[in-house]
Amino acid sequence: MYGFHIVDKLQKMDEDIKRNQLKYHSKRVLVSKEFTFDAAHHLHCYEGKCKNLHGHTYIVIFGISGFVDDRGLMMDFGDIKDIWKNEIEVYLDHRYLNETLPPMNTTAENMVVWIYEKMAEALKKEKRQEQYCGARVEFVRLFETPTSYAEARREWMEVE
Repeated sequence: MYGFHIVDKLQKMDEDIKRNQLKYHSKRVLVSKEFTFDAAHHLHCYEGKCKNLHGHTYIVIFGISGFVDDRGLMMDFGDIKDIWKNEIEVYLDHRYLNETLPPMNTTAENMVVWIYEKMAEALKKEKRQEQYCGARVEFVRLFETPTSYAEARREWMEVE
């Protein structure tokens, strides 16, 4: 049952599976994608190591939900990558964050909200609204170190 198996016949569209079978459900689902970036910053009004200029290898994780299309896809992972690369990462990777982000203390708590807002704004663009049914950011998690992160969640961002 769990042994090695070579597929005898590759499934073919419109022969072995019909187009109306591609969409299995109509439920909201979440897809997630993770990225890393390297950046330098320092904190203001803080007494500790982080008041000095220093750097991190950050990890950011997006959780985006929506409804699947007729193919059974909610959002292509490559499209999330394109938004990240073209609309968010350009402000972060190998940058001095105190200079490239809006005026703020560059804490993980402030940065995760800014990243959330940038992704939410990108998903609201007209072309993407048509392409991705009900797509919305559910959460963004920003790791500043391997064991320390800040998180922004949709329910917090929309209500509070």
